Amino acid sequence: MTDYLDQAESYRDDVTSFLRDIIAIPSPSCGEGRVAERIIEEMNTLGYDDAIIDGMGNVVGRIGSGGLKLVFDAHMDTVGVGDPGAWPHDPYEGKLEDGIVFGRGASDNKGAIASQVYAGKLLKERGLDDADATIHVVGTVMEEDCDGLALGFLLTETIAGVDAVVLGECSNLAVYRGHRGRMEMRVSTKGQSAHASAPERGDNAITAMAPIALEVAELNGHLAEDAFLGRGSVAVTKIECQTASLNAIPDACAIYIDRRLTAGESLESAIKEIESLSGAGRARVEVLKYSEPAYTGLVLETDKYYPTWVLEEDHPLVAAGVSAGEAALGAPPSVGKWTFSTNGVSSAGRLGIPTIGFGPSEERWAHTVLDQCPVDDLVASIAFYAAFPKVAAEKGVGR
Repeated sequence: MTDYLDQAESYRDDVTSFLRDIIAIPSPSCGEGRVAERIIEEMNTLGYDDAIIDGMGNVVGRIGSGGLKLVFDAHMDTVGVGDPGAWPHDPYEGKLEDGIVFGRGASDNKGAIASQVYAGKLLKERGLDDADATIHVVGTVMEEDCDGLALGFLLTETIAGVDAVVLGECSNLAVYRGHRGRMEMRVSTKGQSAHASAPERGDNAITAMAPIALEVAELNGHLAEDAFLGRGSVAVTKIECQTASLNAIPDACAIYIDRRLTAGESLESAIKEIESLSGAGRARVEVLKYSEPAYTGLVLETDKYYPTWVLEEDHPLVAAGVSAGEAALGAPPSVGKWTFSTNGVSSAGRLGIPTIGFGPSEERWAHTVLDQCPVDDLVASIAFYAAFPKVAAEKGVGR
């Protein structure tokens, strides 16, 4: 056992209790205020140099005041629970069984919050291992609703000059260096209402939409592919229409499209693909917008476009992640990518700040009724985050 892991082990019971506490506080997107206050309370108890809530509601805890500025990010919000009866336990109980904590957000992303907060305590106890660094442990809001929006605000308005970001999104204790981008589109068709007893008198907007929906499904098999990130994807996820009644011809129809973007694909290219479908000549294609208020009341309107990002395999930050894993856990972690999207769309995709990920638990549990995080992963993640600043400085991150 490494000395990092040995020290992290001493926090096993405390970090487990903290994770169970924050799981027990529901924190949907735009409703994270109570869990933010609980995290601030824990940071203050653990002796952070500073702990604040910024204008968007993000939690920001600081350890150290050196030149290398690192952000450890995990998001505080979760998706809902769906049908409570489908859960084998109370989703907000924070149930501990056989060394695993269960509950909504355990994997996505409160396990990482708990580990990162306790890593801050370990870093303070170790004096940052003499690294000339400042560590910001961050709990961001609204990631499930609009990934990257809150972290982007923090990196431009709250903390200036950040050198690198480590995301805590679940990676099964591997170092991740990118993922596909995504966007949400709406395609709409217009028609003319008429009585359904004489459909020829009208112009059915659903009939006009039908070939478009079929062509979108066909398009999915012909998208670009990247050796690392994989193939882009496109799917119709919702359809709705406007009609006077069930015996009237609809005069408006819309479909919603989820588009996953691999390397080389962009917002512009994805829109053009849909506009070029043979059935889309009379359709309108638009990117959806997000404008929900944060729990602080702040509104930042943005397009629902989240760029693809990849950090080079030989980048010093990736090397630092692998070395930190070896120093903390005794063996180099694997390097991979996420299937889903993260706040990295902002830090790396929009702002160009080098970003990697390392987190407890696995993607397969996220958004499911078996949402879970192994306690062993919490301890291992504390050790990793604590080992990271010294290795990052040695690898020249930020130079």
